[in-house]
Amino acid sequence: MTRLLIVDDSALMRKLLVEIFSASGDFDIAVARNADEALAQLHAFRPDVITLDIHMPGMDGLACLDRIMIERPCPVVMVSSLTEEGADETLEALSLGAVDFIAKPQGPVSLEIDTISAALVDKVRAAAKARISRTLRLADRVRLRTGAPNRPKPSPAARPRRRGKNAPLEDIAAVLVGVSTGGPPALDVLLQPLPADFPWPIVIAQHMPASFTGPLARRLDRNCALPVSEAARPGPLEPGNVYIGRGDADLLISRRKGSAVVMPAPASPDLPWHPSTDRLVESAIETLGAKRLVGVLLTGMGADGAGAMARMRSEGGHVIAQDSETSVVWGMPGALVALDGADHVLPLGDIPGQLVDWAMG
Repeated sequence: MTRLLIVDDSALMRKLLVEIFSASGDFDIAVARNADEALAQLHAFRPDVITLDIHMPGMDGLACLDRIMIERPCPVVMVSSLTEEGADETLEALSLGAVDFIAKPQGPVSLEIDTISAALVDKVRAAAKARISRTLRLADRVRLRTGAPNRPKPSPAARPRRRGKNAPLEDIAAVLVGVSTGGPPALDVLLQPLPADFPWPIVIAQHMPASFTGPLARRLDRNCALPVSEAARPGPLEPGNVYIGRGDADLLISRRKGSAVVMPAPASPDLPWHPSTDRLVESAIETLGAKRLVGVLLTGMGADGAGAMARMRSEGGHVIAQDSETSVVWGMPGALVALDGADHVLPLGDIPGQLVDWAMG
């Protein structure tokens, strides 16, 4: 049995969550009404996984999460609202060490809870098996608390759009990234080391709701040398730019008037996760050809992207899978490795260097 601690100040929400997880049959459940009770249960109940509401009276969910990661690091799934404020708070929680999040229903909770129950159980089961890096969390906390500045973002004039003259893969047209559970912190690690003159466009499918991907793009843009934007409308695929797919939709690469474009598309009903990495990669193969692509499959549950990136490699593309030790959940990259679809299986921190080596010699 998985020991689950449910932390929520709403009696109704606690009742509904207890009913959902009790029905699944594989959870031993305890509840807490506030952060103080949660911290007491952290040591008395010793949960394997926690669901934690962000908004609580007294100590809020972010402060409680910080204490959890200091006192007894444990996988945490945040329960968030779908507002932009909720998105910013959730991204902050993920940077502090939360494994994943689930968005509350937008309508009456008692009527709409069934719409998220299956996804919630799946996320909590996956989170219970997730790896928590205590060392990485401590380093992040020190940086946040001391106010150490991030690397200054260069002015637009310092962001050349040219390819490196001696690039060993000089014909590459795009880097395609697929990521899910554990994605926002992983994207920080992937993108922050890339220099302002990195020559290739990077297109990212991160499984998230639509209200979260804009704040994620803005957060990454503040912290990275490369410009990062949400691909909310069709636009040119430009060197040295990073594009985040809009949540609850899919992201495609196509061609208009002879030029490659990146464009959102309605979410395919045949696929479970959006933006779909498989659909992104397939569209890029058809538009640009596999040999002109680099694929990077990062942490996430499920297998989205594994089949398409394995095809990419078989047709001459270059593919990297994140290794199991640095993945929060080694689902997507693990499925890719099982298909023999990766040229390299690397720790997350080594992937930016590999991309720079390929792109810039």
